[in-house]
Amino acid sequence: MAGNPTDPTSRGGYADRLDQELWDYIDKVNSWYPPEIVAAPIAKQRTVYDRMCVAFQQGRPDGVTTSDGVVATAAHAIPVRRYRTAGKAAAAVVVYYHGGGFVLGNLDSHDDICAEICAGTGFEVISADYRLAPEHLHPASFDDALAVFEWASATSTLPIVLCGESAGGNLAAAVAQATRQHARHAVGQMLIYPGLGGDESGRSYVEHAEAPLLTLADIEFYRRVRSAPGQSLDDPTFSPLRDRDFSGLPPTVIVTAECDPLSSDGEAYRDRVLAAGGQAVWREEKRLVHSFLRARSTVPSAAAAFQRIIGDIARLGTISPSVGEKAISTS
Repeated sequence: MAGNPTDPTSRGGYADRLDQELWDYIDKVNSWYPPEIVAAPIAKQRTVYDRMCVAFQQGRPDGVTTSDGVVATAAHAIPVRRYRTAGKAAAAVVVYYHGGGFVLGNLDSHDDICAEICAGTGFEVISADYRLAPEHLHPASFDDALAVFEWASATSTLPIVLCGESAGGNLAAAVAQATRQHARHAVGQMLIYPGLGGDESGRSYVEHAEAPLLTLADIEFYRRVRSAPGQSLDDPTFSPLRDRDFSGLPPTVIVTAECDPLSSDGEAYRDRVLAAGGQAVWREEKRLVHSFLRARSTVPSAAAAFQRIIGDIARLGTISPSVGEKAISTS
């Protein structure tokens, strides 16, 4: 999560393209997590990122309770945090994978976002603290994401919605593709500005290669850090858009930001699912940038986009997979 300098003279074509409230947010992010931090040791990057997350924390809504636990695997334990609405039975479970380029983030970094999803939908939310690179290269994060889904499917009878933001969107899509034949496969997936390994000669990669808060160079950095020697970009657990089969996936909503090099990934994923006979909608939120969920308290357009996302998740958790695309259409 890096980006351009905050000097207005360096804002390029975005100086007048983004609202002042969003620039205030971008400047605040860069003051906490400056673009040059990507050259620092990973431990330093995490320390700075964690402090930034604290600065943006909104707290949990009243009535949301949490409990921490672990999902045990043969090799290690995966920390998870469960969010519930007090006094209300959940109609579905959201398995949430946080963003951070597969390098940053933890249960605390996206705690308020998960709590607000829980409060807004009434669903239980399970946040997964998957292993990070470079200590744990691919497929470690995918293996953990899959293990948490399998644990959720084994311990709950409720419908499961997969949800991920940025790197977490990659994991949610990869898990949905890997478990489409699972007896308890997800009933829906919500992908929020996901990085899916799309064609970097595509529209948004070219137009927004130097976008605020996420550049093409940043994407390449995170991909390189995550990759094991000889990593194939055609591995669908690494690059979900490189899969050869998009049939049998659950109803899907993909939300991207207009000024984000990754936006074309959402459009391409929508098209692949539809071409395979599935249900998918893609919404590009105009005049927003990567990571806009953190801007929801100060940027009205980001707040409205987040409320639409919560509505999307609520619909995904309650519709039948047999209904038509109209059921997941969004405005």
